[in-house]
Amino acid sequence: MTPDIAEIIWVVGAVGWYVIRYPHERRSRRTAVSRDRADRVELLLMTISATGLGVVPFVYVLFGFGGVADYGFSPAQGWIGTALFAGSLYLFYRTHRDLGRNWSVTLKVREAHRLITQGVYAYVRHPMYTAFFLWALAQAFLLPNWIAGLSGLAGFGTLYLFRIKREEAMMLETFGDDYRRYSERTKRLVPWIY
Repeated sequence: MTPDIAEIIWVVGAVGWYVIRYPHERRSRRTAVSRDRADRVELLLMTISATGLGVVPFVYVLFGFGGVADYGFSPAQGWIGTALFAGSLYLFYRTHRDLGRNWSVTLKVREAHRLITQGVYAYVRHPMYTAFFLWALAQAFLLPNWIAGLSGLAGFGTLYLFRIKREEAMMLETFGDDYRRYSERTKRLVPWIY
């Protein structure tokens, strides 16, 4: 594997992400919202995350950074990045499938929203965040540049850090004791660990 092939894999993964999300995004527009927390903070966090996982690496893939902040690349890291991205896409697909009409890109509760506790949600409360962290790790392995490679971890990490408590508070408001019990038996991101 070469750095050019690793960049192509990153692009294919990003396109795969869009292909998975698009039908759910279209469907979610047609599902009424009962509670919406998409305020300025939420939009800023989404922008930071999209910049780190999309804009910065896409600019790097298209134009490079003139060798600034590049580091050595080995085929092994390319294969690791590929495996991480494949796992990310699979988990991303499963979270959308398990959530169905309950999904939204921002902090929203849909009418007739129900608490999903089966599928991948039986193991972690926020598997979509896990999928994004896997993507960010894959990006660090696939793009041998300290800026482009690590921008996903910085961007999505920022979103996660400032959003997770807001999201869990909204879930507690909506589902009360059911969510509290669900939280007691599951971890946030990694089954049985975190």
